[in-house]
Order: sequence, then C-alpha cells, then structure tokens
Amino acid sequence: MAQLARAGAQLLRSRTLMRAPIWIYRARAGALFGSRILMLEHIGRKSGARRNVMLEVVDHPDPHTYLVASGFGRKAQWFRNIEANPHVRVYAGSRAPAAATARILDRPHADRALAAYRSRHPRA
Repeated sequence: MAQLARAGAQLLRSRTLMRAPIWIYRARAGALFGSRILMLEHIGRKSGARRNVMLEVVDHPDPHTYLVASGFGRKAQWFRNIEANPHVRVYAGSRAPAAATARILDRPHADRALAAYRSRHPRA
C-alpha cells in the first residue's frame, strides 16, 4: 500500500500531468471539466509571463460574467497577479478564449455569492 501511495504522490508531482488541463482547454475541450471549472490566463506581475490557473466557478449570472473564488484568498499568486493587471483571458467549456477584465468583488457581494454557492452545492 505504501508503494501505491508513493507512486500516486510521484504522479501528482508530474509537471506533465499537472499541466494537462491547460492543454485540454487550449484544445477547446474544456467541457470535459464541466461548467463549474474554467481556466484563467493572466500575466505574472513580476515576470510578465502568461500564467494559467484552473478555478471553480461560483456563479455565472450572464454569458459574459463568471464569479470565481480564491481558495487561498488574497495570498494566491493568480489573485495578486490580477490585482496588478486585470486584463485576462477566460477559457470556459469548449468556447474560444475570451478577453476579459477581472474585477474583485467587495466583501458583502463576495459573501452573498459564496453563501448562494454553498446552498446550491453543499458538498463542494
């Protein structure tokens, strides 16, 4: 059993495996992940390099708006990057990537969105 756990841990550290969702979204096959996940392409605040992160969609109130949550709050690197440069590209489902401008919600709006999400998805 320990060998299996070690092999699983090693596989999860594999750069190729961890980057697989990026290639899936770029191939416009992101629908495989369902409607609750999207890929956000953003620019590194120090490096200027393009970065990608998979995020859970908290709400999708209209075709041009996605609300996502930061599991690590304001400490997450992607969050800090969009604070510095809000110009992003959103990959959702199998649609072509769309240029967008990220906007950080104020605390009351974010709390309401998360409460609604918890009531819709109690096991998430």
